[in-house]
Amino acid sequence: MGSSAKKKREKKQDFQKTKLKVGKTKAKAANFTDTSFKAKSIVLNQQSLSTAAPSLDQQFAHQLSLVSSKTDSQRRDAINYLTNTITERPDNLPLPVATILPKIQPLILDASNSVRAALTKLLRALPPAHVATHVDHMLLYVRAGMTHLAAEIRNSSLDVLEWLLQTAGQELVSCAGGWLKTLHCFLTLLGWHSTTQPGNWSSERTVSFGKPGSAASKLLIKQLNILTMFLRAGFTDAAGSEQALANASCFPLCSTEHQVLYARSNPFRGLNLFGAPKDAENAMYDDAEARKRAFDDAAVRAVARGIQAAKKEGGEIGRAASGLEKALVDGMGEFHRDAE
Repeated sequence: MGSSAKKKREKKQDFQKTKLKVGKTKAKAANFTDTSFKAKSIVLNQQSLSTAAPSLDQQFAHQLSLVSSKTDSQRRDAINYLTNTITERPDNLPLPVATILPKIQPLILDASNSVRAALTKLLRALPPAHVATHVDHMLLYVRAGMTHLAAEIRNSSLDVLEWLLQTAGQELVSCAGGWLKTLHCFLTLLGWHSTTQPGNWSSERTVSFGKPGSAASKLLIKQLNILTMFLRAGFTDAAGSEQALANASCFPLCSTEHQVLYARSNPFRGLNLFGAPKDAENAMYDDAEARKRAFDDAAVRAVARGIQAAKKEGGEIGRAASGLEKALVDGMGEFHRDAE
């Protein structure tokens, strides 16, 4: 009986409403402190107490240091700032081009499309006269980008190469490795490499033309057009037109340039009389005749066969291949190898 009565009381307590005591609150103590407020503060790791703002040159140097940031957006914003500053002050750069280019040229291989697009705009804003002396270093990154696994990086590297050809084409084809090494990169991209036997043609690896209008087709057209620019720059001499005008002004004297001292130092270095064995791929080819000879030895058959295969596709690819064929005929048409 006792246990059942206890259970009944417990059940009844569950449904009873507790009565709250209503009355005055307890008086606060004399030394009571109100702690209900909240304080807001901004904590800076580093603070500058100087009143002078940083100069434009200091801001430019700071933004240049941010191009190696780990954040894509920060790299892109830094490149855009550099581009705007150079565009506003093309004749009075905050830093020389020799300082800017080593910092930004690794971005040719950047994984972000927006960063590479901003880099192309920055390169086109640089003064062309200051770029020629740095072509050989930039070519290292351009060739690495041309053979990259990502198609987007290969495409943007061709944009940089096109800018180099427009800005310093003669310096590009005459620097160490600028002629044959770059040419072999094109042959690798297009699948035009021949076998070790000069008379045979390797069909193991052929380029995929893709459907008309596809990304692969557009990339191939771009490669053919820039290869055309590259061959035209290599088959011509920078001083060729100037020499023709000089000959015309010295009439009736003709071909006087063959009777004077050579303008460059070590004029017989091409014979390699006392040097180490030649590395044809990394060699410097100063004049168009030497570049034509190297092209005839290394790639003329492969390029000719590749052009014929591309012309059969017709359309935009066929027109680009026809332009490449015209550049090849114009450049090598009058080339005759001396009998050995």
